[in-house]
Amino acid sequence: MIPAPQLPTSFTIRLLTRADAALYREIRLEALAAHPEAFSSTFAREQEKPLAWFEERLTTSDVFGAFTEQELLGVAGFRRQEGAKTEHKAVLWGMYVRPQARKSGAGKLLIDAIVAHAAKHVEQLQLAVISENEAALRLYTAAGFVEYGREVKALKQGGRYFDEILMALFFGGSGR
Repeated sequence: MIPAPQLPTSFTIRLLTRADAALYREIRLEALAAHPEAFSSTFAREQEKPLAWFEERLTTSDVFGAFTEQELLGVAGFRRQEGAKTEHKAVLWGMYVRPQARKSGAGKLLIDAIVAHAAKHVEQLQLAVISENEAALRLYTAAGFVEYGREVKALKQGGRYFDEILMALFFGGSGR
């Protein structure tokens, strides 16, 4: 029998900085290549971007990383909406956990970090997830997100359409 791979048992979750841009670029490109249907951007678009573009992205959004020692195994982004009428909302975006860290708790820890961060800054945290990603839907639902809509044919990849489930988490009893 082949032994099952060992899942990481402990993670450090922290905000990524410009100094993490190379690690972030690597995991972001991996996510786009492995799951092109799940992201609105594409591998082809981002692989051509210089490292400075990824550094800038880490300064305009709050991106959290899940680390074991020096290895970045997962990421999730937080971006507050701009404008007087929408600044009470933010978006959770770019969530990805490497295959070797799935089912290890890394995704939950990333979501928990984003939710705790968001609760200090906004009244509502939104996300969009493709309807076929059942594991992500379970993770978000367990974290308290509720579905508020569906965008039919939201993304098109390889000639195939994917619906997105729109979800939100409300803070401070501001659920409606």
